[in-house]
Amino acid sequence: MFAAPDSIKGWHAHIYYDPTTREAAARLREGIAQAFPEARLGRWHDVPVGPHPQAMYQVAFDPALFPTLMPFIALNREGLTVLVHPETGRQKADHLEHAVWMGAVLPLDASVLPD
Repeated sequence: MFAAPDSIKGWHAHIYYDPTTREAAARLREGIAQAFPEARLGRWHDVPVGPHPQAMYQVAFDPALFPTLMPFIALNREGLTVLVHPETGRQKADHLEHAVWMGAVLPLDASVLPD
């Protein structure tokens, strides 16, 4: 059985950084804010939170932005690792099975994600 694309209520992009790449992350964040004002920028998390193994911020966006925001991130990420996943209400599956990675695939802590 295939999942229906209309089960996707939104998308999250997690932009990962470290002290040496924080400026690149800030440039990408500013570019997203300027080009996609309807995207919702989350707080900077300078330490790992939830299932995420390193510092990151989140960008939440509606499905209608996917065709333009994804290429923008791909072309402007300056080598940053980015996790993009759908929001279907199934957090574990969304982060682990339905995820799209740009750059390195980082190990997520699945134990904190509800089924």
